[in-house]
Amino acid sequence: MMEGLIKMQKNDFEGAILEFTKAIEINPQFINAYLYRGGAKGELNDYRGAIADFTKAIVINPKSDDAYYLRGLAKSKFKHYKEAILDFSKAILINPKLKEAYFSRGFAKLKLGQKNSGCLDFSKAGELGDANAYQYINDYCN
Repeated sequence: MMEGLIKMQKNDFEGAILEFTKAIEINPQFINAYLYRGGAKGELNDYRGAIADFTKAIVINPKSDDAYYLRGLAKSKFKHYKEAILDFSKAILINPKLKEAYFSRGFAKLKLGQKNSGCLDFSKAGELGDANAYQYINDYCN
């Protein structure tokens, strides 16, 4: 697992995927290996593969806010904003202080023309400490 993280830091995403796959072969229930491998796949623009890994992480632990959040991000790359919003909302339900999920859900809502609701999400992200949210409010909500 550590080798995979080291390779991620060196931007060797293909090598990282191999290391995380080894970890999964040793322990198929190792949720972090799926999360990191999904992240590495995302870095290589393999969003389908990333979604599959994040979905497997959700099967292992349905209360993983990270897995829902990351899967939402990957779905956003396909412009599947409705599905992404569902994942961000589930992440928020699990962890109401996950500012990144509010921000990302706000962005997805803007893409679907849900300006008011999206701006409320940016506001909540800002309240939780996401300084970027206020720039989005200035740019898109006023």
